[in-house]
Amino acid sequence: MAVPEFPDLTVYVDALNERVAGRCLHRIHLGSPFLLRTVEPKAQELEGRIVVGCSRLAKQLVFELEGAYFFVLHLMIAGRLQWSESFKAPSQRNALAAFEFDQGTMTLLEASKKKRASLRLVQGRENLRALDPGGLEVLDANFEDFATRLRRANHTLKRVLTDQRIFAGIGNAYSDEILLRAQLSPFKQSAKLSDDEVEGLHLAIKEVLNEWVDILRDKAKGEFPTKVTAFHDEMAAHGKYKQPCFVCGAPIQRIVYAENEANYCARCQTEGRLLADRSLSRLLKDSWPKTLEELENL
Repeated sequence: MAVPEFPDLTVYVDALNERVAGRCLHRIHLGSPFLLRTVEPKAQELEGRIVVGCSRLAKQLVFELEGAYFFVLHLMIAGRLQWSESFKAPSQRNALAAFEFDQGTMTLLEASKKKRASLRLVQGRENLRALDPGGLEVLDANFEDFATRLRRANHTLKRVLTDQRIFAGIGNAYSDEILLRAQLSPFKQSAKLSDDEVEGLHLAIKEVLNEWVDILRDKAKGEFPTKVTAFHDEMAAHGKYKQPCFVCGAPIQRIVYAENEANYCARCQTEGRLLADRSLSRLLKDSWPKTLEELENL
């Protein structure tokens, strides 16, 4: 599992607006004391209010209620939403909260012992803006603003693309897809990209995000999305370790670090060079293959 990103959250927003916009939020049931991260306003102040609509803020889902009240959900890695036409308090073991509306209940589930998902209750747009990490919405930005933000960061492309303070909504999975499409190494420094490479990356982001919104909308077929995952058969790089690259046929490579991973094609993205996996390269030392050819010989 992974934190839902722009395409997944867009489809969630579609489904939620269809079901709750213009409807009344009757009750907020909290199933875990660790979920709520704010003290004011109280949940009771939001109950009984009409939902203006649902939107996305970076990787967070924002529900606006009349009177400029908001509740903001960050699903983190293992949090997912479930919709039921019935009215019920959270009963599943992994249910953190349930939100009861006119015509159904939205339940927040988290399939992990590490309770990282969060709920914030907010009153006033200024307080909502304080929850915005500040990342640029690439699909809404012009090329000049994108290029300025990219080069100012001066980090590896993998880090830049997934940092919500720099670009909004992109995470581990879709950054793999974007970088393969742009044929750029995940570890290339953003400040060292040529003008053509910056233009290619900008185009790749727009293509990949728009294509995946279309794919996920088609999979949902108007129903509430139930299989929100970072791994899809249609993906070209993410989760495709050792499988052939759809562009050149070389095996997709992988670097694992912390709770994330970078999947890439050495032939398409790093001129055939294998990027050093910290744990494996430290273990193998001089035996660590440096190129695809050396890897094939092993």
